[in-house]
Amino acid sequence: MQNTTNNQNLVRNEISKTKNRSISQVTNAKTTLEGEGFVVHRAFPSNSLREFDPFLLLDEMGPIVLAAGEAKGAPDHPHRGFETVTYMVDGIFEHKDSQGHSGKLKPGDVQWMTAGSGVIHSEMPEKEFSQKGGTMHGFQLWVNLPKKDKMMKPRYQDLPANKIPVAQNYGVKVKVIAGESMGKQAVIETRTPIMYLHFTLQPGTKVTQTVPQNYNAFAYVVNGEGLFGNEQRPAHKEQVVLFERDGNEITINTLNDTKSPLDVLLIAGVPLGEPVARYGPFVMNTEEEIRQAILDYNSGKMGKIDF
Repeated sequence: MQNTTNNQNLVRNEISKTKNRSISQVTNAKTTLEGEGFVVHRAFPSNSLREFDPFLLLDEMGPIVLAAGEAKGAPDHPHRGFETVTYMVDGIFEHKDSQGHSGKLKPGDVQWMTAGSGVIHSEMPEKEFSQKGGTMHGFQLWVNLPKKDKMMKPRYQDLPANKIPVAQNYGVKVKVIAGESMGKQAVIETRTPIMYLHFTLQPGTKVTQTVPQNYNAFAYVVNGEGLFGNEQRPAHKEQVVLFERDGNEITINTLNDTKSPLDVLLIAGVPLGEPVARYGPFVMNTEEEIRQAILDYNSGKMGKIDF
């Protein structure tokens, strides 16, 4: 009898340690233009959400079917003080930078670029893709760097699709870009603790993801409609779901009457809690540092792309 009582208490204690997070708000992505004039759906920054520490921006490019010659990109432009995470779903982009790096991002690939002290970067549609046309779809996330890392040496982590851990169980599939999910650990190294998961849920399924309570967390609905958080609040395509830091689990459900899968990004990270000064492609801690970044760029200290 004593063992049974102890086991019951243990179960109660374990249950009490887990709590499903509630929702703070649901917002709509806004449509805007970037680079040479390509359309993006911007989750944030927006009038209602300037940033979501440690995240500065999330853009969805497409999905759009492009005719031959229609594809557009982002020619030479600078970055300093943060990281860009580019995740291609469809299409092919070529990238170059002032550090001499170059390569291609193909469907399913991820590039995690730490701009650090400054880099000139170019992201353009691959030549053959541009000539033939096709479907373009991808995401770019900006992750702030802590003050101690803002002037670090720039670095790249290029991750081909076949190196990204994938788990699948009971109608739920996850690509683990950063962090851990369903027993799979990402191979990307992050400067601060980050979780970046791409879930696909078949109709009639749900997922409960452990997220440390000290992480800020949000979900972006790529396709379909689902129910989120403790309240099971609905959200649909091109909506952003912000979670409170009142629990250590996040639950996502599909709708019972849906025939389409739910496609959603779940992104979370430890907030830096530092001042943010930003001007275009520069993100620092003070306005003086922003002015210095502009001076360094204008004087050529960030280099140039000459190949």
